[in-house]
Amino acid sequence: MESSADIGVVGLAVMGRNLIMNMNDHGFVVAAYNRTTERVDEFLEGDAAGSDVVGVHSLEDLVEVLKPPRRVMLMIKAGDPVDKTIDTLLPLLESGDIIIDGGNSLFTDTMKRTARVEAAGMRYIGTGVSGGEEGARHGPSIMPGGTGSAWEHVRPIFQAIAAKVDDTPCCDWVGDDGAGHYVKMVHNGIEYGDMQVIGEAYDIMRRGLGMSYDEMHEVFARWNRGKLDSYLIEITADIMATSDDAGGDPLLEKILDAAGQKGTGKWTVISSMELGQPVTLVGEAVYARIVSSLKDQRVTAARVLSGPSPVIDGDRDQILDDLEDALYASKIVSYAQGFMLMDEAADVYNWNLDFAGIASMWRGGCIIRSRFLSDIMEAYASTPELRQLLLNDFFAAEVTAAQPGWRRTIGRAVAAGIPTPAYSSALAFFDAYRTERLPASLIQAQRDYFGAHTYERVDRERGEFFHTNWTGTGGDVSSSSYEV
Repeated sequence: MESSADIGVVGLAVMGRNLIMNMNDHGFVVAAYNRTTERVDEFLEGDAAGSDVVGVHSLEDLVEVLKPPRRVMLMIKAGDPVDKTIDTLLPLLESGDIIIDGGNSLFTDTMKRTARVEAAGMRYIGTGVSGGEEGARHGPSIMPGGTGSAWEHVRPIFQAIAAKVDDTPCCDWVGDDGAGHYVKMVHNGIEYGDMQVIGEAYDIMRRGLGMSYDEMHEVFARWNRGKLDSYLIEITADIMATSDDAGGDPLLEKILDAAGQKGTGKWTVISSMELGQPVTLVGEAVYARIVSSLKDQRVTAARVLSGPSPVIDGDRDQILDDLEDALYASKIVSYAQGFMLMDEAADVYNWNLDFAGIASMWRGGCIIRSRFLSDIMEAYASTPELRQLLLNDFFAAEVTAAQPGWRRTIGRAVAAGIPTPAYSSALAFFDAYRTERLPASLIQAQRDYFGAHTYERVDRERGEFFHTNWTGTGGDVSSSSYEV
């Protein structure tokens, strides 16, 4: 069999198929394989009919048709299927060949796989691919990391098929081993947050203000022409204008209010706890989905537990302007927290992350693409050592300007009994972060009182720990200390 293909793709679900056709459109010959081989034939007779795509019915045949160094991209379910496919591929490949995992794998798995594949003499890339079906077909955001020497061999393909903003591909090398999948994980966590802050705006409009779907469509469409310009605001406006074919009623009214999740948001929160970074808004977004899934319990609770009437009175235009500020300020906090997390991860895992470059990669193709990301890119480009986005002059000024409306929105929601966990947690973080002295001093005193956990003093150097015999009977022995 002639070695004619530039890259092989394993997995012909929607994302795999669309990436293959995207590569084909850009002049690359792709070999397509699926474990259920009937899908290969269906693909060649369907979407790939008349293309240069090469269909194969085994991994052996796939390897045989690839030009060296062979590039094999896995678009399969994360977890055990990836490891099993690697097991099968390694004996078939040669030194210098490249395995690429394009799924949403946990970054620690990617770190282990990179070491394992490199030990076998080959190269490994774990890459985030964002943009959904449409992005995969016409230009996703791609976040590759792994074996650095592999990048020159996949760069022409990845940057050709990626989305472009100002002629810049939304794809660049992220860093070693699991860096690419880590950045994609944080992207998805931020995505959870973005969806939650938009959902809270919808709840305030619908229940609090009693707005029609046409009216909400107009508001989201207007917001999309301003500082909130983004893919998620854009599609929210479209959703508000979509009717149910069966009865002509708003389709959103027919959709069950129980949100699903695939795990990347949870992984982000777990990592934030492990690294000691307060990614509170994403955490609340994950928990909000969990609460939504308790549908049967909520139906029962609605009949038993009482609260205020969810009605917000006042000047609607002012309330909507304040709501826009609350969404915008909360979004700033969420991204600031996400970049804090990546900054700490870079230190812990020895990754040289380019935060301006990451913001640039997220400007197009991906689900969180927005005008706002250009501002983040400029902030990090001007100050690469910036450790907290809120300390950038532009974002500090934006949050300060939005703060009054942000606070009024939360106050109105609380008074009306409408939950705003994302807005509230973002404001709580903002207020804590700008507070020079927090009540944590009391927590440290309590910990030392009941557990002899020690404390530091404001009148001594950091790192020196003290214990007080609070009761007169505890003695001078203290417990060991640790930091998250």
